Amino acid sequence: MYTLACFNFIEAKTLGIFDQFEIMENNLNPPSNICFCNYLNSLSQTPYKLRRRLLATWTPDQELNQVRLRSGADMKRKLSLFDLVALGLGGMLGVGVFVTTGHVARTISGPAVFISYIIAGISALLSSMCYTEFSIAVPVAGGAFSYLRVTFGEFVGYLAGANILMEYVLSNAAVARSFTEYLSGTFGVEDPNSWRIEMHGFVKGYNMLDFSAVALILLLTLFLCHSTKESSILNLAMTIFHVIFFGFIIIAGFLIGDPKNLVSSPGGLAPFGAKGVVDGAAIVYFSYIGYDSVSTLAEEIRSPSRDLPMGIVGSVVIVSFLYCLMGLALCVMVPYNEIADKASFAMAFQKLGWKWASHLVGVGASLGIMASLLVAMLGQARYLCVIARARLVPAWLAKVHPSTGTPLNATLFLGFCTASIALFTELDIVLEIISIGTLLVFYLVANALIYRRYVIVGSNPPLHILLFLFFLTLLSVGFSLSWKFEQRLWGLPLFAGSLITITAIFHYMIPSSRQDLEWSMPLMPWPAATSIFLNVFLMTTLKILSFKRFGIWTGLIILFYVLYGVHSTYRAEEMEMEMVAENGLSANFGISQERKLDIQQQL
Repeated sequence: MYTLACFNFIEAKTLGIFDQFEIMENNLNPPSNICFCNYLNSLSQTPYKLRRRLLATWTPDQELNQVRLRSGADMKRKLSLFDLVALGLGGMLGVGVFVTTGHVARTISGPAVFISYIIAGISALLSSMCYTEFSIAVPVAGGAFSYLRVTFGEFVGYLAGANILMEYVLSNAAVARSFTEYLSGTFGVEDPNSWRIEMHGFVKGYNMLDFSAVALILLLTLFLCHSTKESSILNLAMTIFHVIFFGFIIIAGFLIGDPKNLVSSPGGLAPFGAKGVVDGAAIVYFSYIGYDSVSTLAEEIRSPSRDLPMGIVGSVVIVSFLYCLMGLALCVMVPYNEIADKASFAMAFQKLGWKWASHLVGVGASLGIMASLLVAMLGQARYLCVIARARLVPAWLAKVHPSTGTPLNATLFLGFCTASIALFTELDIVLEIISIGTLLVFYLVANALIYRRYVIVGSNPPLHILLFLFFLTLLSVGFSLSWKFEQRLWGLPLFAGSLITITAIFHYMIPSSRQDLEWSMPLMPWPAATSIFLNVFLMTTLKILSFKRFGIWTGLIILFYVLYGVHSTYRAEEMEMEMVAENGLSANFGISQERKLDIQQQL
């Protein structure tokens, strides 16, 4: 009786706070009632608010409870390990092979494209392991945004979240346009532009309207609004078919192809040299962006601490293996200089006289692209939902629909944005800016893991760890630029030796503490340090134009943060602190619906 009475008291008290939070939410976002003079006054306080908010962090417990309550209803925990692996496979399979392999093999890496996939796969595996430890410690839907916010503060988290959203929207638009190319090939149409509408007077690269891509995105958006579990079942069906389809292409490719094509073409296995192989790895890294979608499903998994490590790492390993075999099969079928730049696998079968197989490739690739789009759009909505919980974007994007358990507003908004870009923009324009945004976020997560393990968990002086991360990045940039410009090759052994030396000294002198988690990264700091190096190295292989476009985007999101984000989060946090203080409770107090259910089950 006493336990039950305690529970009833806690529940009543908590629900009272929830009601007051709800009142606060209604008062927090009245843009129509805020006059221009008040906004100007708020802008005058920007320096003070930046000092308060730039490095403001939340604890994992606050992310799990207090911040999550801002979405209203909870997301529904219906996903199993099997669903998780299938979503990881569905999110990655189809994107890289069918969108980038032909282009990279023909113009950048040659037949050694499979080695490019191995390099990118190693980097993705290390990054996925960094994600895995964070996903267990902070099992919320925000992925990299949440991991960096609890480690480095609000601004770094926002920077990563905005870049990962850009990467999702642009990559989804690019993949949707490639859907048109393979779907047209299914019906025997060699020129995919015949399914597009040319607009005279528009800038080249933006003048071919693709309504098939728009229709696909809008259809998947409506499906995702309905239910995550049903979306997972649809993805499972498409992924099973897709893996079988991959097996057919690999086996058929090696049977009808000629292994001599790997080395008999001009230039041999690596006609563009080692530099071309590494440059190709930076582009095909686009293929691996699907695995971080799995980490955004942490609030919808029945047992996140057990299933997330196997789901994330397992899907990356399986996909890396399949990608390498697919790249090899393509170059065995056709000499690299004869590979079609678009719809490369379908065109390869057609060139060898297997026209029926080229139509089958069109069907399989279209389904694979649909599955990868489904998973990526699932992830992008959850990123935006959690960013809105932090009040860095309008709060209505954080709402979770009570009956479907999905972030409805975020899903609809990003679906519209993706469809708009897919309507106009050609694939080549967005590919490299996607890679640079992805690599930056993975680089930041690897840094955050070292900082968290050695400072937040290990209680070492922050300055020592930050200096190590600074010199690690600096030496990685030095090595990468020496490689890129090929002018001072003596810099390669110098920078490589320095990297290994400082990491070994750090490992020997700075004690590491492991949190009591079901899984944590072994052999620290070596895996995370290697991930930092590889991400920096791959970034420097991209073209200057990619950095210029990325710089413009970064400037825009920083401007948005200064004009809106910092004011919104400052106001939200100040009001919440006042509300909590009025109830005589600590800022860390908060019991989510999930925890209340756990208490009820114990009773």
